[in-house]
Amino acid sequence: MDIRNQMLPASLAAARIVRRVPEGLMDAPTPCADWDVRALINHLVLWVGRGETAARKLPPTGPDEGHDHTAEPGWADRFEEQARKAAEAWQDPAAWEGNTSLTGNKDGMPAEFIAGILHGECVLHGWDLAVATGQDPALPPETVQAAWERTLATADMTREYKLFGEEVPVPEDAPLLDRLIGLTGRDPHWKP
Repeated sequence: MDIRNQMLPASLAAARIVRRVPEGLMDAPTPCADWDVRALINHLVLWVGRGETAARKLPPTGPDEGHDHTAEPGWADRFEEQARKAAEAWQDPAAWEGNTSLTGNKDGMPAEFIAGILHGECVLHGWDLAVATGQDPALPPETVQAAWERTLATADMTREYKLFGEEVPVPEDAPLLDRLIGLTGRDPHWKP
């Protein structure tokens, strides 16, 4: 499945989940052991925010890791707007050509790989935030299917870079979202 058509649904799903995070749960744990809800949101805001410049082959702008976006008024609105802009930028066929970078590395990586990272950020961290805050992730089935196919193809390499933990066994007849979550080293039945 072509993730190009799933960039906008994934981004909008992540924005919806982020918008519904209760202020009182910012310090709550998440399935990402080193991050509470606030840290996970800040991670998502940073990298999705760089998605538009990556699609346009421009150097990243704005703050780096460690900046607390949630301390700024209107941060959720800005995230939704930036997530939409990033997804829309990836609709340009030129975005998928050559190399690009989320970090400003001049050599970059294949644009399709970078797009897969952004799509995965929205789907996987969207799920992380949803379960950490008691929400139904309500990810569109096509978006989950695209994430599954992309993640299945890159999981071993991603594990080598220690971005995924060891696969959590999930029955083959489990919902695809559960299988995707297990593939990335998360427990699909995680509870705060």
